[in-house]
Amino acid sequence: MSIKQEIFTLIGGRVKMRRGHYNPTSDAVWLAAFAPCGIKTVLDVGVGTGGVSLCLCAHNPDAKITGIDMSDEMLGACRDNAELNGVNIELVNADINTWRTDATFDLVITNPPYFNGTPAKHNAHHNADLTAWVARCVARVRPMGTFCIITDAATVGTVIAEMAKKLGDITILPLFGARDMAERVLISGRLGSRGISVVHRGLPMNYEPVLRDGLTIADILSKLSQK
Repeated sequence: MSIKQEIFTLIGGRVKMRRGHYNPTSDAVWLAAFAPCGIKTVLDVGVGTGGVSLCLCAHNPDAKITGIDMSDEMLGACRDNAELNGVNIELVNADINTWRTDATFDLVITNPPYFNGTPAKHNAHHNADLTAWVARCVARVRPMGTFCIITDAATVGTVIAEMAKKLGDITILPLFGARDMAERVLISGRLGSRGISVVHRGLPMNYEPVLRDGLTIADILSKLSQK
């Protein structure tokens, strides 16, 4: 296999990834693009092979990123990918549901295991309790910090119900597939805020300005508001 086949890129070549048993999908690109800019500390829950974190670094090169995952194999792949991109990610081998820490972060971000099925060989989370997962993520957000998640449209009610207990300024952005129905939904909120919820018009999941050109959601929404 050639070097070109072993390595693929995201957001127009700004992020390089080694091809392996688990490769990030467009979910990772969307989630990183949805995150606020200018954040200093980040926790990527279920960091996997690093797709979200590395795309986030492309948008926020000065951010200090910590990634947590229970899979040794995933963390090893993430370490290799971070080195490939010249990025430092602090990696924690632990389960978010049992991780004992007092650390909090400006941003906690997650592409959770919202699907059910047989556990994969790489030992990533499967069949997770999304309510507990979201609660543990929110517990790691500093006051007035941000929590961002991408999830399947079928699980939106579960996710928002837990977020609304402690987060305000909840922002919702649907992502539409070929059947003109939302397949994924991006959701964010701020800890301790009492701001109102906002639902933005949806975008297609194959939207090239984000996936290819590397624009952030803030860039896109700004352009849309000017039309």
